[in-house]
Amino acid sequence: MKKGEVYEGEVIRTDFPNKGIVREEEQGDLCIVKNVIPGQKVRFSVTKKRNSRAEGRLVNVVRKSQDEVCAPCPHFGRCGGCTYLNLPYDKQLELKAGQVKRLLDPVLANQSAGWTFEGIKGSPVSEGYRNKMEFSFGNEYKDGPLTLGLHRQGSFYDIETVSDCRIVDEDYRKILRITKEFFEDKGLDFFHRQTHEGYLRHLLVRKAKYTGQIMVAIVTTSQNDFDMSKYRDVLLGLDTDGEFKSILHIVNDSVSDVVKADEIKILFGTDYIEEKVLGLDFKISTFSFFQTNTLSAEVLYSTVRDYVGEKGKDSVIYDLYSGTGTIAQLLAPVAKKVIGVEIVEEAVKAAGENARLNGLHNCVFIAGDVLKVLDEVKEKPDFIVLDPPRDGIHPKALSKILSYGIESMVYVSCKPTSLARDLNSFLLAGYEVKKVCCIDQFPGAYHVETVVLLSRV
Repeated sequence: MKKGEVYEGEVIRTDFPNKGIVREEEQGDLCIVKNVIPGQKVRFSVTKKRNSRAEGRLVNVVRKSQDEVCAPCPHFGRCGGCTYLNLPYDKQLELKAGQVKRLLDPVLANQSAGWTFEGIKGSPVSEGYRNKMEFSFGNEYKDGPLTLGLHRQGSFYDIETVSDCRIVDEDYRKILRITKEFFEDKGLDFFHRQTHEGYLRHLLVRKAKYTGQIMVAIVTTSQNDFDMSKYRDVLLGLDTDGEFKSILHIVNDSVSDVVKADEIKILFGTDYIEEKVLGLDFKISTFSFFQTNTLSAEVLYSTVRDYVGEKGKDSVIYDLYSGTGTIAQLLAPVAKKVIGVEIVEEAVKAAGENARLNGLHNCVFIAGDVLKVLDEVKEKPDFIVLDPPRDGIHPKALSKILSYGIESMVYVSCKPTSLARDLNSFLLAGYEVKKVCCIDQFPGAYHVETVVLLSRV
C-alpha cells in the first residue's frame, strides 16, 4: 500500500481505542482505520505508511457488517461523541470485552497461575444515561451562524448541533435547544480560538439520576456585560422532568478550550446538586468528578466492593486517586480506616463533606500527588484500591505502592492500554492477576472500565 492511494478491504476486528484493522483485499496487507466495525467492507485512503505499518482514513462503507443496525441517533457519524451506535448493544459489549481480553492475554500469558476473565457487565440503560454534558458554542462551518453542541468527528473547530442526542434525556435536549435559540436571538458571538475574541464558550449541564436535580452553567468570557438573569428566567420557565437546583454563570478568560472558572456567579439556587449512589448521599459541585453514568457506576462500585471483600475492623485501606471519595466511603464499613489520596483539591474537599454527610468518621482524605503523599502517611495499608487517571500510574508512584508488599490490591482502570502496561510491573514485583471484569459505562462509545483483583504470590 502507498500513501495517498485508495484501497478496499474488510474490517477483521477493532482494537482499543477505536482502531479498525482492515485487510486490504488485493495483497492482504493490514491498515488501521478508525470509525469502522468488524465485518464491514470499506474504502479507505492511506494517510501514513511506516515500514509495514499503515494508517488510513475511512472514505466510505462499501458493504455493511451483518451485525450492523441503523443508529438510533440522527447525528451519528457526524458528531464525535459515539463510535458503536450502529451495533446492537449486546454486540457492543462483546466487542469491548474482546478488546480488553486481547490486550491482557499476552501480558498475563507468563504468570504461573491461571486467571478468570469474568466478561463484561452492561449498563442498566443504554440511552439517556449521562448525568453530565459539556456543549461548545461555535459554528458548523467557517463564518457560519452560531450553533451549540459537540465537536464534529475529527474536527477541532466545527460544531454539530446535537439537538436529538440519545445519550442524554429530554431535559438536556430542551436546555440545549432553548439556550441556542436564546443566544442566537441576542446576536452574541462565540469565543474564537484563533483570535481569542468573543463571548460565549460552553454550556455545562448536570442532572442527578435519583434526585432529578439539574445544574446549568453558562460559560463565557468577560468581553461582554450581558445580563444573564434573562437567560436564567428562560430556563426556569422550561417544562422539565427534573428540578432546577443550580443555575450559574462562569467567567473564563483562559485561551485554552477547557471549562474552568475565573469567577462563578450564582444566578439561581446553590452551586451544587445532590445525588445518591448505593444508598450514600453526595453533593456534586460544578467541577467535581463524578462518574457520568450513575446506574452503571453502581455496578462498577459494587464490583469493586465484591473484589475487596471483608477486610476486618482492624484493617487500613488506601484509596489512591480517590476523586470525590466514592469508593472510600463504600469501603468504610468494612475497615478500621480508609485513607483517600487525590491531587485535585476541590475533589478532596467534596470527599470530606460527603463523608460527613453520610456519617462516616473513619475516612481521611489527603490532597496531593500520590507519589509524594505516600512518604508522609504513617499508617501502612492492609489493602489498596487504585483508580488512576487515563494514563495510569506514574512509574515512581507504582514502585512505592509495590514496596508495601501487601497481599492483594484492586486496580480500577478507565483505559485498558494503560492497565496492560502497568500490569507488567505488578507481575515483575511478584503479583498475579486473579480475576478481571469489564464494566460498560459508556454505551455507544469505545470507552470501557476494567476491574482487576491482584494477589501477591
